[in-house]
Amino acid sequence: MLEMIGGGDNLPFDLEKTAIFYCGPAPTPPGRVSGSIGPTTSTRMDPYTIPLLEKGLKVMIGKGERSSEVESAIRQYHAIYLICVGGISALLAQCVVSRETFLWPELGAEAVYRLVVKNLPCYVSIV
Repeated sequence: MLEMIGGGDNLPFDLEKTAIFYCGPAPTPPGRVSGSIGPTTSTRMDPYTIPLLEKGLKVMIGKGERSSEVESAIRQYHAIYLICVGGISALLAQCVVSRETFLWPELGAEAVYRLVVKNLPCYVSIV
């Protein structure tokens, strides 16, 4: 993934000021900021997590467990993993203050979105 974003050296956003939310957004209905947005299983991001932590990532939000290797890396890099409640994607959409497509709009729901959220219900899993 890092190779897809400018060779991994010059990312188009500052990872130290970014939280990555592993989620699946639904299309935005008319008059809404966001469609339903639910957390996805974080383990599928485990192959990319350590390189992102090395680049400065401090906050990840998703659901489910992480591998023991990723769990150790989160602690080593003084990052945090938050778990967002699954099964309430319509409610989570109400927490989205703004949503814009940031990278790869041609990928639809798999694109990278910039979200601003308020009162997103999640809890600390790994520190």
